Amino acid sequence: MNRKIGVLGGIGPEATGEFYNKLIGRLQEKRLIKTNGDFPQIVINSIPAPELIHDTISDEELHPYMQGLKELDKFGVDFIVMVCNTIHLYYEKLQNEIKTPILDLRQELKNTLKQSGIKSNLIIGTPNTIKQGLYRCEGVNSFEPTEKEMRQLSEAIFNFNRGIDKQKQIDKVRKICQKYLDMKAEAVVLGCTEFAVMLDNENFPKINTIDVLAEAAIKKFSG
Repeated sequence: MNRKIGVLGGIGPEATGEFYNKLIGRLQEKRLIKTNGDFPQIVINSIPAPELIHDTISDEELHPYMQGLKELDKFGVDFIVMVCNTIHLYYEKLQNEIKTPILDLRQELKNTLKQSGIKSNLIIGTPNTIKQGLYRCEGVNSFEPTEKEMRQLSEAIFNFNRGIDKQKQIDKVRKICQKYLDMKAEAVVLGCTEFAVMLDNENFPKINTIDVLAEAAIKKFSG
């Protein structure tokens, strides 16, 4: 296959590591690897970019993401995975700046929702992800956190990335999720890669966007 995968990561670094490990694990599980030479070349550009947790995202905040993509573009990768949810709000703008195709997490997530048969969910993520409806899907009733809960979720993302009392951040997010599961949400869409790391081992129905990204990357790699 000898394909070269670009990964825009560092947003945050633990989520990028989680994506990398899951990608390798899934390649092995699907029996796509016969020898070590069958693995794709994976170029990870882990950028020190700002968390996009504010209601308004400036061009200055987007600049590191744009530069990171251009660096991967110059490296000659076959396609790029952006290990961040909120940045996919700017998918078209970013794709127009480079030649290398970027996986569209929005569409991949909607495909996953349709295939799952889920009719109601809770979407958690940054305020922009939620308010701009990044993961709203026709035919699915989406619960969305209150303004207060969105502030709490943003604080949890920020503090988790800084390594501050990680279990406290996990507990805070889990409590919000449980509220909506009790209100009959069938699953929680983990619409931020930090939540995907925080809640990966939690025992409630969820759609992990890192899993969605890994599956989409394998499909693109082996297609």
